[in-house]
Amino acid sequence: MASTASTRRQFLSLLGLSAVAVSCGTTAIGANSGKGQTRTLRYQGWAGQVTLPELAEDLGYLEDVKLKWVGNTISGPQDIQSAATGQIDFGGAFNGAVVKLAANNAPIKAVISYYGADKNAYNGFYVLSDGPIRSARDLVGKKVGMNTLGAHSEAMLDIYLQRGGLSRADIGKVEPLVVPPVNTEQSLRQKQIDVAVLGGILRDKALATGGIRPLFTDYQLLGAFSAGTYVMTDRFLKQSPDTARIFVTAVGRAIEWSRSTPREEVISRMTDIVKKRGRNEDTDPLKYWRSYGVAETAGRITGKELQLWIDWLADRGDVQKGQVALSDLYTNEFNAAGKGGAEASSAVSSPSTSGS
Repeated sequence: MASTASTRRQFLSLLGLSAVAVSCGTTAIGANSGKGQTRTLRYQGWAGQVTLPELAEDLGYLEDVKLKWVGNTISGPQDIQSAATGQIDFGGAFNGAVVKLAANNAPIKAVISYYGADKNAYNGFYVLSDGPIRSARDLVGKKVGMNTLGAHSEAMLDIYLQRGGLSRADIGKVEPLVVPPVNTEQSLRQKQIDVAVLGGILRDKALATGGIRPLFTDYQLLGAFSAGTYVMTDRFLKQSPDTARIFVTAVGRAIEWSRSTPREEVISRMTDIVKKRGRNEDTDPLKYWRSYGVAETAGRITGKELQLWIDWLADRGDVQKGQVALSDLYTNEFNAAGKGGAEASSAVSSPSTSGS
């Protein structure tokens, strides 16, 4: 486990983008240089999981566009920073991190929502069943393990502590720690941390084992909401609009396929995808998958899921009021599956079986 001395006042400082790093995003476009539109999208995956682009590719929705896996990440802020600087072609993160990145003048736009919270897909903050932690105040002086700092989990923790009536000084005494997701449950059970943030497959697997209970969940805090978006650089969208349209629409179609398809079939397909890619991953946890949690049809962005964090970050002083314009943050232009009407009906039609 890696600890940090960062305070909540430095929330999202993990991004740490300098002017040099951001400016690199306008030139370091690698495989996307030249007049032709790229048909290869570089990306980072998540160990043991099937991302929506990976699902879309397997369903045949990406047409002639190919994904090129360059490695895995456990950090949304790192993923979108890599997209902003041109190391990969798209990245996804918690919307607060997207807002903060844009506030640092990164030339990016959110193009589609890809995860969220609902009754089946949520992140919970778990403690040992026989432990003493029952309230926000009980967290003072305690360690909370999460996948990365300056992102979704830290934001939810901060909101919970604020609503629990803690002063800023007391909130600063709650210590968030970076723990790889696959090790978080074990770290809690071994009492290396006091609270474990668990979501999706890893959450349900831990609950099935027993001995833990939820302190709170993001769904309890905010209800159903889309929590994160995929971003692409302005330059990529300008140079390869057709590829961007295929990609975004394919992800939207994959969201709707996962909603309308029997859960057992979705899990079976995901299991096949993980086995075929040959990364020596355990497929057993996939049986706990329930939902991607995206609130809107085909991942369409309404703006409210970003405005929430623009206002929140401004209230905290992490960004200045008016520093980020909502209209500059996102676009639905490339999402044919999320536009409604006949075009959307065609876009979310039955999948190809060629990728099976």
